[in-house]
Amino acid sequence: MIGAERIAKRLARAGLCSRRDAERWIAQGRVKVDGQVLESPAFTVTDKSRIEVDGKPLADADRPRLWRYHKPTGELVTARDPQGRPTIFDSLPRSMPRVVTVGRLDFMSEGLLLLTNDGGLARRLELPANGWTRRYRARVHGLVDEGRLAALAKGITIEGVRYGAIEAKLERQQRTNAWLEIALAEGKNREVRRVLAHLDLPVMRLIRIAFGPFYLGELERGEVVEVPTQALDNLLGLKPPPRKPGWARPHQPRPHQGRAHQARPHQGGHKRRR
Repeated sequence: MIGAERIAKRLARAGLCSRRDAERWIAQGRVKVDGQVLESPAFTVTDKSRIEVDGKPLADADRPRLWRYHKPTGELVTARDPQGRPTIFDSLPRSMPRVVTVGRLDFMSEGLLLLTNDGGLARRLELPANGWTRRYRARVHGLVDEGRLAALAKGITIEGVRYGAIEAKLERQQRTNAWLEIALAEGKNREVRRVLAHLDLPVMRLIRIAFGPFYLGELERGEVVEVPTQALDNLLGLKPPPRKPGWARPHQPRPHQGRAHQARPHQGGHKRRR
């Protein structure tokens, strides 16, 4: 049983939309509670409330669930694209419920993307207050000045935008190309690319390998695997997460292998639709 909660949170838990989308739907008059059209999201519902969206009864909310997805390059993290470009939702298995993303990756970036059926959970996991570190590997063009990389730990301002502390170190220099390891907490839009471009190191390839306690691990491109229920419950209860594959940090192969990883897919994972 769930106690009283705001209507937007209830819609998000049902997996229909994010809280922000729910508030927009309410403003559009699409939501009814006990036969009355809502005019404001400042409304509390309980398990006994009869909720309708577009005239259809709201299904019982599923428990919060979370998936790890290895996003390949060339996919947008959006529900639809006016230009008809592929999105991550075109690739997800049809058996999955409606999900929203936790944060984003840009079109040409790849690596770990978290998906959840609970919009409220997505918002919670994105909060900067969590202090979760986003970890990347970046292949850049240019000769790396390690002193300038180290200075990023103090933060940097570019064209009026302040970026917080960034841990950046050189992994290997290969003639005029190099692999870098990047760790940051804020995750502003295109932050890694903009900061490295400011250092005259244009990014040729960008792979997110971790988001907080979640790691890319052995996921192949286009593969999606659900986070175990116990691990997610421990996270939501602020307990130490169990050390399981895909939850605790696995071995990460060297990026010069030419792939984000070279391991076989997890059992139980889903491959993208072709």
